[in-house]
Amino acid sequence: MKSVLVIGMGTIGIYLARKMQDLGNEVMIADKDEELIQELSPEFNDAFCGDCSADGILKSIGVNTFDYCFVTIGEDFYASLEITSILKEQGARCVISKAKRKRQADFLKKIGADEVFFPEKEISEKLAVRYNATNIFDYIELTSDCSIFEIPIIPSWAGKSILEINVRQKYKVNIIAIKNGTVIDPMPAGNYVFGPE
Repeated sequence: MKSVLVIGMGTIGIYLARKMQDLGNEVMIADKDEELIQELSPEFNDAFCGDCSADGILKSIGVNTFDYCFVTIGEDFYASLEITSILKEQGARCVISKAKRKRQADFLKKIGADEVFFPEKEISEKLAVRYNATNIFDYIELTSDCSIFEIPIIPSWAGKSILEINVRQKYKVNIIAIKNGTVIDPMPAGNYVFGPE
């Protein structure tokens, strides 16, 4: 279990906080919108209402006790910069900040963000790859030339084993898991035989 602080309860912040909590982590949410915090507080054990860019506010929260501090402020980039900087000054272990553009990411990294994410860019690229090809259910890009793809089996594979198909030599891919309905078989052996599609 990790301790997580999410600052900025826009759409990304809310989804992130909920998912981190669903995964069993201790989550504290923060936003300056009192009405929003009151609305969300029944879902979270810790909810803080205040302007996190104001002097002393983040110190009072004890940001150095969190494993991860996410800054998910959407519209006020200056506030995002200030908060990211203050988090690092206050000894936050790991600060992950949201950016909309590369220049914003550069600024955030210069002032100490450990990681910067571009949710709109990332989801757009993922959708483009997914819908550009006809047989991709999902994918995760690891590097510019290495990705994990979820695809249906090729019809000619039905009734054959992984060794018989020789996917590594023929297709230059590794099968790291097989999903059958909701059941996932990680690292299948070479003698695994594919069923029908």
